[in-house]
Amino acid sequence: MTTKITEQNVSNLANLGVQWQAVVTASTLNASAGKGYFINTTSNACTVTIPAAASSTAGDTIIMKDYARKWGTNAVTLASNTFDGSTTTPSFSTEGQTVTLVFMDATKGWSIINEDTTTGLGPQFVAATGGTVATSGNFKIHTFTGDSNFVVSNAGNTAGSNTVSYLVIAGGGSGGTKRGGGGGAGGLREGLGLNDSYTGTPGRAPTGVPVPAATYPITVGGGGAAGVGANPICATATTAASKGSNSVFSTITSTGGGRGKGTGGADGDSNGGSGGGGFLGSPAIPSPTGVPAGTGNTPPVSPSQGNNGGLSQSPYSPGQAAGGGGAGGVGLNSNDPGGLDGRGGPGATTHITGSPVVYAGGGGGGARPCGPQTATVPGGGGRGANNSSAPWGNNAYGEAGTANLGGGGGGSSDQNSAQSGAGGKGVVIIRYKFQ
Repeated sequence: MTTKITEQNVSNLANLGVQWQAVVTASTLNASAGKGYFINTTSNACTVTIPAAASSTAGDTIIMKDYARKWGTNAVTLASNTFDGSTTTPSFSTEGQTVTLVFMDATKGWSIINEDTTTGLGPQFVAATGGTVATSGNFKIHTFTGDSNFVVSNAGNTAGSNTVSYLVIAGGGSGGTKRGGGGGAGGLREGLGLNDSYTGTPGRAPTGVPVPAATYPITVGGGGAAGVGANPICATATTAASKGSNSVFSTITSTGGGRGKGTGGADGDSNGGSGGGGFLGSPAIPSPTGVPAGTGNTPPVSPSQGNNGGLSQSPYSPGQAAGGGGAGGVGLNSNDPGGLDGRGGPGATTHITGSPVVYAGGGGGGARPCGPQTATVPGGGGRGANNSSAPWGNNAYGEAGTANLGGGGGGSSDQNSAQSGAGGKGVVIIRYKFQ
């Protein structure tokens, strides 16, 4: 028959073969097998070190009892050891608790055998390595600017943390060639982990990613390569604009931004996390149809990872192609005659790193002769080009999106062989409560 360990029969614990010791009031205790300890935490918490596996035998038993019913105020914590096959540091914080530990073997280590009186092991927290690590209050932030691994050694629990907040941004698309549209920003996906709180993007998911102890590969998507328009006079080869690459963490995949559409060659896929903008139409394409833009949030996820590119409705000179979509809004249409707009869609702001940062802005559309460059938008999107002076223009090349913000590249100007802006590389950021 098994004796149930409760407060009413603590006096019978001698039947388990333990030798009870004098009341412990110190903040540390080196416990030995075969002994019981009345631990008084009235004045301070207590950290208990128990024997390592190499010096333990199957069936070794240690008992601890809350002497003054103060464990709820000052907890008892076991120093790092092997419990049920994993390395943890359990805490006991229930008033009046009695805890019995038994050693099983070198593989599983120690275990708790009287969980009928244990209402919880106290808060446990995620512990992990990988990337560049920073601390903000009680939270750790791992930033990955390139492919790597996120290695979790402790999964935590619901009293502390057992899911992580995340920000996964894909690479931005490059701008379109030869009066091309702006590149779409890389897809942006964000989620809030357990017991975390910070100001995030408007589309942040309300839950984070669970992280059982394991190695999680991280993929950080590159920006789409710059495109070069055809030069029929010099027979320069055309380099197509391109879509950004995906970023991945665990079950979360953010899609690369769509390339800006252009007249300088077959430029690949304009759909993506955010869509690329339409090129500067010629001859006239009547409003409101315009040159079709790339579609954002492709493939679709909820909450949405991005927005559509803008429509280009202008054949006029000067004129502007449309902007690529951003995480915070659609790319702007060209809106000619006289519009000269075409800036990229804005990015979105999050405080996941402890400070506000804007990510995933769309690239601006390229211009015909003498058109102004598009305005800078928050989130690292590159400005679209103009060509205000011969032979190739002061700003004939589109600007690149900002690295590790996932911004779209700017579209190139009307000049032959003018180059569009490359998309900005993405980033993966993981955050969790660690104490």
